[in-house]
Amino acid sequence: MGQIVRRSQATRTPKRLFQRYARIAGEHVAGGAMRGRDLGGSILQGSGSYVAGLVGLRGLRLALNTSVAVLVLSLPFAATAASRASSAPATLTATAYTTTDAARAQTAARGAISGSRSPVTVAAEGARPIQEVTIHDGDTLATMANYYDVSAEAIAFASGISDASTLHIGEKLVIPPAEGALYTVTDTDTVESVASRFKVDPSVIMSYNRLYFEPEHFAPGQLIFVRGAALPSLRYASASAQILAGPRQQNASNARIGSLSWPVAGVITQYFWSGHTGVDLAAPYGTGIGASDDGVVSATGWVAVGGIRVCVDHASGLTTCYYHTSAVYVSVGQQVSRGQIIAAIGLTGVTTGPHVHWECKRGEQFLNCLGV
Repeated sequence: MGQIVRRSQATRTPKRLFQRYARIAGEHVAGGAMRGRDLGGSILQGSGSYVAGLVGLRGLRLALNTSVAVLVLSLPFAATAASRASSAPATLTATAYTTTDAARAQTAARGAISGSRSPVTVAAEGARPIQEVTIHDGDTLATMANYYDVSAEAIAFASGISDASTLHIGEKLVIPPAEGALYTVTDTDTVESVASRFKVDPSVIMSYNRLYFEPEHFAPGQLIFVRGAALPSLRYASASAQILAGPRQQNASNARIGSLSWPVAGVITQYFWSGHTGVDLAAPYGTGIGASDDGVVSATGWVAVGGIRVCVDHASGLTTCYYHTSAVYVSVGQQVSRGQIIAAIGLTGVTTGPHVHWECKRGEQFLNCLGV
């Protein structure tokens, strides 16, 4: 029987295993080094090409674009820094206040703190001031009321007027701040009594005049405003309701001269012709329109094209009509006198501007008002 022979190289010993693993590791390291040399060469070659590309026109363009982008992106940060620097709080200097300076801290009535030692009352925010205007030729209570957006009764009460026919050119009219009564407080007045007189709630007087905070404004002699007050009626004399040219004198333009007087001292914008049945007189909006002669009001109200109109029947079968008015102050059947204000210039109906279409008619025939 043969003897089994063991080869030394086939026997797995720790020494043999270590040698084998060391050899395999060495082969991997050698292969990695070779690949590293190849990769490094590629990187160096690409970097060289990139650096070479930077030298030239493309490189200069890239550098400029980069600089501009950096500058634009830095602008907001620079602006923020400048704003913070400018808004830094200034150094405050301590000031010693004495009792003599106490008046400067007092709040002015109805307004802001005054810088003076003698605060003055200023108008409350949102309240219109009381105005005083001078009467000019052509003005009436009606035109004033229309212009300042208050009633003729409110202006008359504030100005101490009870008869519209007693006004004269050059006189003063007091215009209240809104629709209501300007009233001077007397010694016997209370808020409740004034409210009862003008038929309003006491809180209306208290609120508008700030009496909750400044009750001293209701002292005797103080002027207060009663918003929405019930006002006495205004009398209109039948002879004339317009403002006279002077004390106790009638306007010369309204004197009888044997022909019709112009309804308003305006500018003729269109004459009478076959395609136009009247004479157009332009004047400021709200200007009073006077009757061309004595007569009786025969028609008022709205009509197509002409808007709000008023017509007056005169002697000899003549009728005058006034169109495009903003308001009519007379009623059908009322007697009117030459020059009496019966309406106001307006823009009603088809019109391109404030004017009156002055129309004269006898029977069914239209006449030229300038020749009647």
